[in-house]
Amino acid sequence: MDTMPTTDAAASDELARLAAIIADHSRRYHAEDAPTISDADYDALVRRNSAIEATFPHLVRSDSPSWAVGSAPAAGFGKVVHARPMLSLDNVFSDDEAHEFVGRVRRFLGLGDDEPVALLAEAKIDGLSASLRYEARRLVTGATRGDGAVGEDVTANVRHVTGLALTLPPTAPDVVEVRGEVYMAKAAFAALNARQAEAGDKVFANPRNAAAGSLRQLDASITASRPLAFLAHGWGEMSDVPAATQSGVMAAIGGWGFDIGTLRASCTGIVEALAFTRSIEARRADLPFDIDGVVYKVDRLDWQARLGQVARSPRWAVAHKFAAEQAETTLLQIDIQVGRTGALTPVARLLPVTVGGVVVTNATLHNEDEIGRLDVRPGDRVRVQRAGDVIPQILGVVASDAPRSEPYRFPDHCPVCGSSAVREDDGVVRRCTGGLICGAQRNERLRHFVSRMAFDIEGLGSERIELFAGDGLIRTPGDIFRLRTHRDALVERKGFKAKSVDNLLAAIDARRTVALDRFILALGIRHVGEVTGRDLARAFGSAEALRDAALAAATDPEALARLTDIGGIGPVVSEALVDFFAEPHNLETYADLLAEVTPEPLVAAKATALSGKTIVFTGSLTTLTRDEARAQAEALGAKVAGSVSARTDLVVAGADAGSKRAKAEALGVAVIDEAAWQALVAQAAT
Repeated sequence: MDTMPTTDAAASDELARLAAIIADHSRRYHAEDAPTISDADYDALVRRNSAIEATFPHLVRSDSPSWAVGSAPAAGFGKVVHARPMLSLDNVFSDDEAHEFVGRVRRFLGLGDDEPVALLAEAKIDGLSASLRYEARRLVTGATRGDGAVGEDVTANVRHVTGLALTLPPTAPDVVEVRGEVYMAKAAFAALNARQAEAGDKVFANPRNAAAGSLRQLDASITASRPLAFLAHGWGEMSDVPAATQSGVMAAIGGWGFDIGTLRASCTGIVEALAFTRSIEARRADLPFDIDGVVYKVDRLDWQARLGQVARSPRWAVAHKFAAEQAETTLLQIDIQVGRTGALTPVARLLPVTVGGVVVTNATLHNEDEIGRLDVRPGDRVRVQRAGDVIPQILGVVASDAPRSEPYRFPDHCPVCGSSAVREDDGVVRRCTGGLICGAQRNERLRHFVSRMAFDIEGLGSERIELFAGDGLIRTPGDIFRLRTHRDALVERKGFKAKSVDNLLAAIDARRTVALDRFILALGIRHVGEVTGRDLARAFGSAEALRDAALAAATDPEALARLTDIGGIGPVVSEALVDFFAEPHNLETYADLLAEVTPEPLVAAKATALSGKTIVFTGSLTTLTRDEARAQAEALGAKVAGSVSARTDLVVAGADAGSKRAKAEALGVAVIDEAAWQALVAQAAT
């Protein structure tokens, strides 16, 4: 959709929809190796989310996709906590955006226009991100990226991957974390699929899925039978960094026995980097492996350290994505899917077409406004594009003299339960009003409840949810924990055995104690995602306190103000919480669930002297830019405000500080200069 929302209500609704959709697709891509939209379609969703956030910054959600990295590690693997987060990269799609990336670097660092910004440009291989940790120059851990903070332990599997070293030479530091991509070459992928088809086994959609599925095998012998390779592109923790530049460290890593590739170039600036990108794109089809762009990295490590990172990506690197490949096909029909929040989402069913070597059959149409904008109708010839995965984006209708069907009419009733489907004022999503009487919503809510980021119940997947819900064994979350009373009936079912039933019941019992943030996320409250769930868990400490605060906020303006003022919450989430607990059935379900499970408070993170403080910067700073100062404060747990109030804890005043400093002094707020701030940062970081 190209139209920008014009009101807070419309923007809030669209950001909520995008947060849910992007999180779902991220989970499918990173955790399940089974994406259902194309790279281009995913990038378009992320770009739209960022554009709306830029226009409505006061509505940025605490579970915004802008803060997310990857997806949670899958069950079945051990967990590895990364010593340093494995971040994702922001994307640019044009030369102008690439120039603007360097412009942002200059502004952040306070560089003059004549100061060169050297870059390392390298092809962005389409694989699975992995980190290899070495201690005393021996491989001790191999891990996937996971959600960026915690990944899956695949140490036994990476030992069967080529392009990496199992031991490092004596010149390497004592602790080294090498990061890169595990991938499968095109020829190896074709041979693997041929073997899979001949054996009647699963055929992979593309080399990236094949590589991810092959590395993430519980049986390492399966990984050993697959032709996987590793290409290094960076590092995490390193006890002694061997050079002062990105290119210098990568050369050292190559000398330690890692494949660092040849598709890289040291560039004096963005003009040279863009020339390198064009040369690589021209050779793309003939390369032995899939790439989907070129990564630009600021070469100087001291500048990288100053630039730091935003929520999910470094400021010193960006991926320049290639244009998507396109094809034409026929739109056969438009189906409507109903999600767990009642949202009606149209899906285009396409005449199968091969785009970039992959057969695609479906595309999401997002909502009825998108259908109207494109004016797509069943029977139309349409242009589609993809950038590396299965489901394409519909670009538009191919002009033709052939007669067309009637304009598509979006349903005003739920196709599952027949309830009215209404569109909120200024909103873009039409929703079923059936709630828990709607089979689609009930099952989707239960699927969400047991999903990996929520209760994470092993063995209770979509098929079993549908089976048990269809037979009336599960209608509410609490019913899941009462399945044990139906053990004998379950054992007698076709396809069930006593051991599998007992394993399922044991997995359910293992989740009777759950972290409070997972408990909150599992409830499926609108606008409450993973990050917001953590914010609420930290703020209230118990499920009962959260419920009581929301109930009080329904009638007490001061209670509502306290709820809204919690960091990361705001008016939209507050309203959603009040609405959720105002529904009597939700209160009954909540109480019923608390009779079965025990939510545990979050373990407090390591605090700093600045944690929870509200800081205002004013005046001209001389030793660092305003962006750097904000980044320092946020990294240490502080909040940066734009104006001084009675809630301000500290004002950092640079040269020519004016009215803000005067107001702080009048309110009795502490005021310090830039040097004192730097000393405070150094002390808080220790």
